[in-house]
Amino acid sequence: MDKILRIKMQGSGDPVVSVENLGEYAGLGGRAMTSMVVAKEVPPDCHPLGAKNKLVIAPGMLSGTAAAMSGRISIGCKSPLTGTIKESNAGGQAAQVLARLGYAAIIIEGKGNGKDLYKIFINKDGVKVSVDNGLKMLGNYATVEKMKAEFGEKVAIISIGQAGEMKLPAASIACTDMEQRPTRHAGRGGVGAVMGAKGVKTIILDDAGLSNRKPVDEQKFREANREFVNGIRKHGVTGQALPAYGTNVLTNILNEAGGYPTHNFRTGFFEGGAKISGEEQARLMTERGGQPTHGCHRGCIIQCSGIYVDKNGNYISKQPEYETVWAHGGHCGIDDLDKIAVLDRMDDDIGLDTIDTGVAIGVAMDGGLLSFGDADGAINLLKEVEKGTPLGRLIGSGAEIIGKVLGVERVPVVKGQAIPAYDPRSVKGVAVTYATSTMGADHTAGYGVATNILKVGGFVDPLKGEGQVDLSRNLQIATAAIDATGMCLFIAFPILDQPETFNALVDIINAMYGLNLTGDDVAALGKKILSAERDFNKKAGFTKEHDRLPTFFKEESLPPHNTVFDVTDEDLDKVYNF
Repeated sequence: MDKILRIKMQGSGDPVVSVENLGEYAGLGGRAMTSMVVAKEVPPDCHPLGAKNKLVIAPGMLSGTAAAMSGRISIGCKSPLTGTIKESNAGGQAAQVLARLGYAAIIIEGKGNGKDLYKIFINKDGVKVSVDNGLKMLGNYATVEKMKAEFGEKVAIISIGQAGEMKLPAASIACTDMEQRPTRHAGRGGVGAVMGAKGVKTIILDDAGLSNRKPVDEQKFREANREFVNGIRKHGVTGQALPAYGTNVLTNILNEAGGYPTHNFRTGFFEGGAKISGEEQARLMTERGGQPTHGCHRGCIIQCSGIYVDKNGNYISKQPEYETVWAHGGHCGIDDLDKIAVLDRMDDDIGLDTIDTGVAIGVAMDGGLLSFGDADGAINLLKEVEKGTPLGRLIGSGAEIIGKVLGVERVPVVKGQAIPAYDPRSVKGVAVTYATSTMGADHTAGYGVATNILKVGGFVDPLKGEGQVDLSRNLQIATAAIDATGMCLFIAFPILDQPETFNALVDIINAMYGLNLTGDDVAALGKKILSAERDFNKKAGFTKEHDRLPTFFKEESLPPHNTVFDVTDEDLDKVYNF
C-alpha cells in the first residue's frame, strides 16, 4: 500500500482523479489514516455535507496480507450525526481487496451536483469514474446485484442505500461479505450521508491478477501469525463463545447481569431475553439449515457472524449481531428473532446504522408513535424511511432528532449518537467510554464490558465507579491502535489476557514492515490518534461539557440493581490525562 487515490467531485464538472505518494501519511493505516487525514485536511467548522468535508476510506496496516483477522476497513469524515471527527469500521472483503490494489486510502473530496450518481471502478489497470443514474434510490442489495452483473462475481463492493442518497444522519456505508451480500456496514456517525453528498453511489474493487501483500520477513511473519492464531483459538471468548453463538451470546450474559437496557433504558432486564439470545439463535439456525456462525471476510478464524434463514430455509439476512438484536429487540420490547432479522435486512438494504435506527424507534415508542413490542409497526417505520416520507426521514435521522420532535425526555445519546446495548448505570466502564469517546456514544471505542462483565483483562466491578476511568482510558488507547492495524476488535480479548498473543501481534507488524516496534510504541500510536481526534473536536467547538451522559442516568436508578451513574464529572475529565 504505497499510494493514495484522490477523487475530487466537481459539482457541474467531471470528477478529477489523481494518485499520489503517501508522503506524510506513510506508515499509517485504518483509523490512524482516516483520523490523521481528516484532522489535517478537513476544516473542523465545515458543514459535514459540504464540499470541504472529505470521506476517507482506508484498509488497515495488515489488510491484504495473510495475517488472520486483518479484514477491517476504516471510513472517516466529519460526522453529520455528531459534528465530531468520525471513524466507522466495517468487515467484509473491501479492506483486503483495496489493500491488494496498493491503496492505503481513497480520499473523496468536493461535492456532487445533486443530480447525478457516480460509480467508481478500481482494478490493477487504474480507476474509472462514471455516471450511473440507473442506481438512483436503489437499496444496497439491488445495487450490488447490478454491479455483479456488470463487473463479475469476484469483486468487492462498497455502496450506499436510499438513506445515504437522502443524506440522513444515521446512514451507513455497506461493504460486501464473502457471498457478495451488502451485510457489513460502517454504521455509526452518518458516513453514508457524506458519501451521498459527494454523489458517489458505489465503489467496485477488483483485485484480479493480484496476490497478497508480502512481508519483509516472511518466516518471522508466518511464525508470529501462527502464535497469534493459537492465542485466539485457546481463549474462552474468541475460541469458544463467539464461534459457538456469535456476538449475540451477550444477550443472556448482559440480561443476567442486569445491564441489558429495556424499553428505552427503563430497566436492565428483558423478560423476553432468552427468546432472542445467541443460544436460541444458534438452535434455530441449526434446525432451519442456516449458519449459526460464519466469517464476514476471508482470514477470519473467530467466525462470529452467521447466515439467518426463515422457517423455509430462505435467506433473510446475515445473522443479526448482539447490538442489532438489542436495538430492535430488547430496547423496543420485541422478542421475535424473525422480525428482528427482517429489520436487520431492511437496515442493511436501506443503508442505516442498526443501533441509531433501533434506538430511534424505541424513542418513538416512548413518545407514543407506536407501542413497545410492536414489531410490525417498527417494520412499517423502516418502510417510511425507504420511501423518504417526512416521518421516515425523521427516523433515519437518529434518536436525538426523533426525540426532540416527539418531546421525549429520555433520549439516550452522547454528542447526538445513540448509546449502545449496555446500560451506563450497571456497566460503568463502558459508560465512561460513551461519555468521553471522541465520536459520541460508542462501545467499540473502549469496550469496558470486557473487564466489567466478562472479566477479561482482570475485573473492575461494573456497579461501582472506582477504577472505571483508568479502565476506559487504557482501552481507548489500545482500541485506537488496533483500529489502525485492520484487525478485528475481538482480538482484544486474548490480547488482554495473554501477553504472548499481544507480542505475536507486534511481531506480525514488525515482520510485515521490517520494524522493531515495542508494546510502548503501539500504545504511543493509540495516544497519537486520540490526540489528533480530540484536537479536531476542540477546534469544532467541543468542550469537556460535551463529555457527559444524559442526566437521567444520574438521577433515575436502574432495576434490578437500582444503581445510578455516579462517576463524577471531574473524573470524566481525567480520561485523556495521558
